[in-house]
Amino acid sequence: MSELDDFLTAMLDRQIAAETAIHSGEVEPRMALWSRSDPVTLLGAMGMSNAGWDSVSQTFRWVASRFSNCTAYSFELLAAGASGDLAYTVGFERADLSVDGGPPQSTKIRVTHVYRREGGEWKIVHRHGDYVPVDDVPPGRT
Repeated sequence: MSELDDFLTAMLDRQIAAETAIHSGEVEPRMALWSRSDPVTLLGAMGMSNAGWDSVSQTFRWVASRFSNCTAYSFELLAAGASGDLAYTVGFERADLSVDGGPPQSTKIRVTHVYRREGGEWKIVHRHGDYVPVDDVPPGRT
């Protein structure tokens, strides 16, 4: 197996399960995947920007308190790489869930994650997510 295959095998299913859980209001599975060693950073789709585990973990608790009733979650991997003790993934997250107790809605978020191997285990050290624009075709292209 390649270094990338080893990384994806070790991480991707665990991360998908953790993201499904937080979209249902459960925070612990996501927090278990994150490094507690700085630097850790979060640039979230809901507008937050955090650095340091204390701030990042508080944001995860806040996000989980707002989400519920996830009926579907999927991750479409667009690109990934792994070299030594660093790796990354880029893709789309799609979910059907309730936010703040409202009616179910569908979301699509572009996400990038950076990972660091610590003590032989992959940990997330950065997440950047943003909502896909309604019209995501660059100017001049059809």
